[in-house]
Amino acid sequence: MIHLYTWATPNGRKASVMLEELGLPYETHPINISKDEQFAPDFLAIAPNNRIPAIVDEDGPGGEPLSLFESGAILIYLAEKPGSDLLPSEPRQRAAVMQWLMWQMGGLGPMVGQAHHFLFNPKEVVPYGQKRYHNETKRLYGVLDKQLASNEYVAGDAYSIADIAIYPWISRFERHQVDLNDFPNVKRWFDLLSAREAVQRGMAVPFAN
Repeated sequence: MIHLYTWATPNGRKASVMLEELGLPYETHPINISKDEQFAPDFLAIAPNNRIPAIVDEDGPGGEPLSLFESGAILIYLAEKPGSDLLPSEPRQRAAVMQWLMWQMGGLGPMVGQAHHFLFNPKEVVPYGQKRYHNETKRLYGVLDKQLASNEYVAGDAYSIADIAIYPWISRFERHQVDLNDFPNVKRWFDLLSAREAVQRGMAVPFAN
């Protein structure tokens, strides 16, 4: 059994979609970040950076429990479980998946997260921040659109953890003030993933929003 500590955020949904895709049994433990539950000592013992998601795998390596934080690390760990085909073993294919996973973690996630902060119901209107992060968000959508012009999925012909990492962030395109019709390849890919039942289930954890 895997215990998932999460909330209804893009990073949280990365882990729940992954677990649904793999069909692994898991129990959800909601961590309400709007109530600062991420600072509770019990959660900090699992995730010392006080960020969701985090997991505890009761059947970790060697049969011993393993706790893990950081969404990208969780995706890689789960993808290497027996029966998973979401992280290729072939070196070139694996490298392609890893580079787009890192693109999400180091670029897309932080930048569109800032766009969300400045554009979606901001506590204070900061025109410089709105312009800077909206422009960068559109640039990143353009990078993804170009990649998907010649690939069915983000890292090539096969669905992978790169897609799972990126999708929850793109799902908030309205909050980013982005029209997906301006990025037709992203829209085609987004619709493709949205039709997957595991994605639908994972995006509703711990609740739909």
